[in-house]
Amino acid sequence: MGSSGVQIVCVALGIIGLIGGIVCCAVPKWKVSSFVGSNIVTAQSTNEGLWMTCVVQSTGQQQCKSYDSLLVLAADLQAARAMLIISLMITGLTLLILFAGADFTTCVENEDAKAKISLVAGIGMIIAGLLILIPVSWSAHNIISAFNNPLVMASQKKELGACIFIGWAGGALLILAGGLLCCFSRPKSGGGTAKYYSNSSAPAPANKNYV
Repeated sequence: MGSSGVQIVCVALGIIGLIGGIVCCAVPKWKVSSFVGSNIVTAQSTNEGLWMTCVVQSTGQQQCKSYDSLLVLAADLQAARAMLIISLMITGLTLLILFAGADFTTCVENEDAKAKISLVAGIGMIIAGLLILIPVSWSAHNIISAFNNPLVMASQKKELGACIFIGWAGGALLILAGGLLCCFSRPKSGGGTAKYYSNSSAPAPANKNYV
C-alpha cells in the first residue's frame, strides 16, 4: 500500500490539475491576436475561448460575446468542450474516491480494499489528464499550422493563448499524480499465507506386534 505522504502529494496535484482544467474551460484565452508583418495595429486584440470571444481595447476595456451557434466553432474547440467537461467530472469523482481509499482516512478499513480504491483513482487521474492534453495539443497544432501557412492573411493569424499552456501543465500534473498512485497502490498478494496442519492429518504409525 502506498504511503500517506505520496497520497497527500497526489491529492494536491489532482486539485491543482482540476483548477487548471476549470481555468481552461472558463477563460477565453485559447487563441489571441497575432501582430506580425503588416498587422501592427494594436488598438484592439481578440481573445477566443471555448464559450465566447472577447475584444480588448488598448484602454483596457473588454467586450465579450458568446458564440451564436455551436457550428461556428472549429472541430478542435467543439471536441475540447466535451473532453474538458468530462475531464473535470472524472477528476472531481477521482479525488473523492482517493479520499475514501487513502491511508490518512478511515472510510475503508481493509488494507487490500484501500489499495484497489487508490489504484482506481490513479487510473481515473491518468484518463482525466489525457482528456485535457488531447484537445489542448490539437488546438495548439491547428493554431501553429495556420500561423505558418502563407495563404492565411496576417490579420487572421492567431497565437497560443494562456489556456493552452495551463492545460498542458494541468494535464501533466494529473498524469503524474495518477502514475504515482498506480506505482504505490498495489494490493497485497495472498500467496504468502502459511498453512498449518493438525496432528490428526498425519499418517498413523504402523502397528508392530511383539512376541
